[in-house]
Amino acid sequence: MSNDLCTPEGARRLKARIEAYWAERGYDVSVDLVEAGFMPAMRSARTDVRSNLVNGMPTRPANDTGRERRTA
Repeated sequence: MSNDLCTPEGARRLKARIEAYWAERGYDVSVDLVEAGFMPAMRSARTDVRSNLVNGMPTRPANDTGRERRTA
């Protein structure tokens, strides 16, 4: 198992870990994988992991209807 989180496989593992971590704590986070293609500076292709986390924290709980704003 590779520790490279920029590969498609590593990015998928990281996505699953982030979603599982916050789901266990009652938060529904959105994590997307973006294929960045070949990067000459890295001399390889990379996959970016993007989420709706703000400063590493979810914006609202999974059961939040939007009426009541709570912070993590």
